[in-house]
Amino acid sequence: MASRVTTVKNAEKLVERTMKGNDASHDAAHVWRVRDLALSLAQEEGLSSDSMEIVELAALLHDIGDYKYLRDPSEEKIVQNFLEEERVDEIKKMKILTIINGMGFKEELAGHANGEFSPEFRIVQDADRLDAIGAVGIARCFTFGGSRNRVLHDPAIPPRPDLSKEQYMKKEDQTTVNHFHEKLLKLKDLMKTEAGQRRAERRHKFMEEFLKEFYEEWDGRA
Repeated sequence: MASRVTTVKNAEKLVERTMKGNDASHDAAHVWRVRDLALSLAQEEGLSSDSMEIVELAALLHDIGDYKYLRDPSEEKIVQNFLEEERVDEIKKMKILTIINGMGFKEELAGHANGEFSPEFRIVQDADRLDAIGAVGIARCFTFGGSRNRVLHDPAIPPRPDLSKEQYMKKEDQTTVNHFHEKLLKLKDLMKTEAGQRRAERRHKFMEEFLKEFYEEWDGRA
């Protein structure tokens, strides 16, 4: 296997190359933030250096081949091919791929997320979810909604209370503000590490305050 430093550098280059066409809600900057959050959570949770390597690579590679941005089905194999080219140890490779394939919100909705989670999985998923909430999460949510020409808010379209995986993945008309109720406000209670839970509290509160203000301004009450 190439040295960890070399593999990480090559993973960074792969991220820049494959994600440069994405809007700013899922660009390379999102990946750098998730990597930094994941390593910071891993430190708080006391992970070994081998585990840190799995965490860093999974965090870096987690959004390559995301179904929301797939331009070609072959893109789903990019990460696997990369890990093989870098000669990443087989056990580490399988752990990284398991994290990436299982960490999405859509998997949780489908009920695939009830099994046992490795510490590395918990950390990378929590880091990705932390970047979806709080001030950065709000900015990303409106950026993504704008990229899909969604309306900001429509009081006539209520949030869907119990989303299935299929509904969540569908491209049907939805408002950006409903995404807070359908997903973002649920993430705090889905955090799987204590370090992640602690950070999620503050970000969650900020989103609640934002929405309260948003609705008051929308209705002309503020």
